[in-house]
Amino acid sequence: MEAKMVNDRKVAVIGCGFVGAASAFSLMQSGLFSEMVLIDADKDKAEGEALDIAHGIPFARQMKIYAGDYDDIMDSAIIIITAGANQKPGETRLDLVNKNVGIFKSIIPEIKKRNYQGILLIVANPVDILTYTAIKLSGMPQNRVIGSGTVLDTARLKYILGEELTVDSRSVHAFIIGEHGDSEIAAWSSANISGVPLGTFCKMRGLDDYEDKLVEIAEDVKNSAYEIIKRKKATYYGIALSVKRICEAIIRDEDSVLPISSMMHGEYGIEDISLSMPAIVGRNGIETRVPIALSDLEVEKLQESAGRLKEVVKGLEI
Repeated sequence: MEAKMVNDRKVAVIGCGFVGAASAFSLMQSGLFSEMVLIDADKDKAEGEALDIAHGIPFARQMKIYAGDYDDIMDSAIIIITAGANQKPGETRLDLVNKNVGIFKSIIPEIKKRNYQGILLIVANPVDILTYTAIKLSGMPQNRVIGSGTVLDTARLKYILGEELTVDSRSVHAFIIGEHGDSEIAAWSSANISGVPLGTFCKMRGLDDYEDKLVEIAEDVKNSAYEIIKRKKATYYGIALSVKRICEAIIRDEDSVLPISSMMHGEYGIEDISLSMPAIVGRNGIETRVPIALSDLEVEKLQESAGRLKEVVKGLEI
């Protein structure tokens, strides 16, 4: 099929559950787009969300929001895929894998056969496995298939560190890397507060035994989703704002450094699996990965995280 020219002012969201609807709501308020198409297996759900969000347009910026199908979205600058089963209390992101790979096997071929030329942003969980699946099934250039990865985990880390150190979380420079899930790693070696090494800043704030505190913080970040799901059955606001942030970097061609999920090609001895590392993100998707400083232990943990994801991929028919 002949490829459609991409419209930089248009976005599509596939999947209108909690995450899809919250992402659409966040994007409506962002002013990044003038047209948004919502797709869901339940067309009534997509139409309901489109109507509900559209009624807020008089309070925001002029925009066209409607429910559609695959033919309606092929000129979108970004197609965001949030479709998938929800993570239930007590369930890990990897537990979702077979259900959601199955769903992707119905979605991605629809996009592939229409020769889509924009950027695919994968948000559904387990995001690393599904980004890998989307790359394999779509045949698209790898720079144009991005997983939301550990963008939210990194925001959680910055928020908690900011609270602990009584400093603006936007001044905290630290990344969560690896799997968006139980084997994720806090990359403490490269962490700093506006250029001041993290350890130095902790001592300045009276946290002399900060190493134990950092272990606790990393655990809190890792368990954040479980804690939220236990209390309110789903997480969606944080990820919706992460989606908006990634879209901003792409549409504004910001060349921002974000820890998105993408295919590894030998970095740190890891290849043929998708996981999160900081990368420069702009109009064409991923420009290049950013080689942050990691300790030997962090590299070892990153390789373990990759190994865990590879084991899951082995059992899938992609």
